[in-house]
Amino acid sequence: MKIEDLGIIGNCQYSALIQNSGEVVWCCLPRFDSEPVFSTLLDEKDGGRFRIAPAGGEVGTQRYLPHTNILETLFQTATGSFRVIDFAPRFIQFGRAFRPTQMIRIVEPVEGTPRIAVECDPRLGWSKQKPASTQGSHHVRFEGFSSQLRLTTDIPLSYLGGQFFSLTGKRYFVLSWGSPVEEPLTALCERFRTETEQYWKQWVKQCDIPPLFQQQVIRSALALKLHCFEDTGAIVAAMTTSIPESAGSGRTWDYRYCWLRDSYYVLAAFGLLGQFEEREQFVHYLLTVANGSKELNLAPLYRVDGSQNLEESILENWPGYNGEQPVRIGNGAAIHLQHDIYGELVMSLTPMFLDERMYAERSPAALKLMEGLARRAVALAGVPDAGIWEYRTEWKPQTFSALMCWAAADRMARIEEEHAPEQAGEFRAAADRIHAEIMTQSWNEQLGSFVGHYGGEDLDASLLQMAGLRFLPENHPRLQGTINEIMKALTMDGWLLRYSLNDGFGKPTVAFVICTFWLVEALSLCGRRAEAREIFDRAQAALSPLGLLSEDFDAGTSRMWGNFPQTYSHVGLIHAAFAASPRWTEVL
Repeated sequence: MKIEDLGIIGNCQYSALIQNSGEVVWCCLPRFDSEPVFSTLLDEKDGGRFRIAPAGGEVGTQRYLPHTNILETLFQTATGSFRVIDFAPRFIQFGRAFRPTQMIRIVEPVEGTPRIAVECDPRLGWSKQKPASTQGSHHVRFEGFSSQLRLTTDIPLSYLGGQFFSLTGKRYFVLSWGSPVEEPLTALCERFRTETEQYWKQWVKQCDIPPLFQQQVIRSALALKLHCFEDTGAIVAAMTTSIPESAGSGRTWDYRYCWLRDSYYVLAAFGLLGQFEEREQFVHYLLTVANGSKELNLAPLYRVDGSQNLEESILENWPGYNGEQPVRIGNGAAIHLQHDIYGELVMSLTPMFLDERMYAERSPAALKLMEGLARRAVALAGVPDAGIWEYRTEWKPQTFSALMCWAAADRMARIEEEHAPEQAGEFRAAADRIHAEIMTQSWNEQLGSFVGHYGGEDLDASLLQMAGLRFLPENHPRLQGTINEIMKALTMDGWLLRYSLNDGFGKPTVAFVICTFWLVEALSLCGRRAEAREIFDRAQAALSPLGLLSEDFDAGTSRMWGNFPQTYSHVGLIHAAFAASPRWTEVL
């Protein structure tokens, strides 16, 4: 199985990955971090599947209906062609987003009389036990889940075991968690499809996009939106667990949770897109998490409901993606100290107090939270931690962590100048102190570059963000030197590694996708737009046929690796596209 052959559907409540074979290979219900109902992604033999496929096993061609998250898979067979339309309903109803936990699959002949097979065979989560089933007149109810799971369809139920039959007209399937279908199936599916298509097209129309790379940015924006868990405001890092970072690496992690750092990057991308509701929802989530944390000792990640039961464990009886073990659930990074998160959270909230369009979101509670976060950042600057890359080796004072602590103090000083001038001096002095410390402790004169940790010699691609954070002027020799040295030392096959040191699992052997986009952005911001454009054009090789990105890319084999889709990667593309593209005023 290749992740390049997968498409994602979702509605900000749940998501599913659908292979070009017509099979749902991954779906957790009723939310992103739940146990899987379909999971052949990690166990092709016994993971549970929902398949609508041609009798001959032909592979389909996938596309999204333009500017939507509605997926179409077209199959050409010897007896005719047909298409499967897959989507999760989402539209505005009664003044709010309607996002039922339902998967709708519509199959229709295009030409001839194709023969197809349908199989719906769910599993009871990680146990892989088969649920008991009860048939009604037009539905099958699967027993043993925490809520009712039901497949409603207008094909004969005798065909749901995978028997081949002739497709003579349009047919409908609704897999529902909780409330069952209670209105005529055809009318419901067609209405939900029309409403969902209109919703996504309108959402895209409201996005700001750059003149160049428009389709790539639109698809990335749509993918990012699906990672937002609207019920609480959480934003997950990816939809999957345990797709390895590279073949045979053992680097398999569960990313179906809300990393506070990743959320900052996603919200910054939404800011470029002119979308603000995601930030408003995340603020409520953050306030809930912060209020439950003594003295703002925040963990790097939480479940989508804000809880912390994230103990990492290995599932021994799961073969893994293409046999790549181990399969992990939970994530040990939840007990790390990662001091940069305080800076990223301050940055996430900064627009509320500096952007007049967000005036209504300002509150004393939000300002107090920001002050607390900024003071934590100041106190932790230069203190050893696991850092952005979550090292599982000896912790050291990470330069990137200190950089984000500086950003917290710097932005807080600007905010206090407008909203609490008597406290601005405290944060300005702290920002100046941390800035001087980084300039002294993290600069390596021999390399002519800033390095990954205080007094070190290792290069770190995350330091490319110094340009966007405005740590130094764009023409400063130390900034230019850092960009040049990272390009020289961390480039492999035209792509950037995140670092080159042994992190406890060996040295990375494949590119971390966002790092190359960070380079595009840094070069653009520093006036090196021709170099940036060349790299951006090359980076598009990592896009799947549907325009989706994973976490890692092996340029030597042109294969995607890592959890999928990955918010980091799509965030990087959006930022890089805006940085490398001219402005509309230069084009129109």
